[in-house]
Amino acid sequence: MKSENATPTSEFVLRLSATRRGARLARLFAVQQIRDWGVPDPSAAELVVAELATNAATHGRVSGRDFEVRMEREDDHVRIEVSDARGERAPRPVAVPDEGGYGLLLVSALASAWGVKDRCVGKTVWATVPIGAVRGRGVRTPK
Repeated sequence: MKSENATPTSEFVLRLSATRRGARLARLFAVQQIRDWGVPDPSAAELVVAELATNAATHGRVSGRDFEVRMEREDDHVRIEVSDARGERAPRPVAVPDEGGYGLLLVSALASAWGVKDRCVGKTVWATVPIGAVRGRGVRTPK
């Protein structure tokens, strides 16, 4: 019998309930996957997943519908996509955040690019996070 070595996949997909618990689980599972891919400092990608998943569970929630996290690992970046069922509620960064509204500003600071694309049902918010982005942008991270 021929033995084949399994190669690690560079794609990760997870579907969770659109709840605060689902958003928390999305962050935990995503950061574990990023570590499994050997990304030396997963901090930036972890924060981006946390913000996008929280937005999907909070602002993109439709009763009975889940949200989906999809990530792809490339040589120099991780692409993160979070899809939800509310296509009419496109995220917009606020000019002057008060008690909230910092999430997309954080995504903008950590990602080299981000945007929104329509789906048949809902929307996908995506971000491209360079590997090593937190250290490269002068934000202190624990060693």
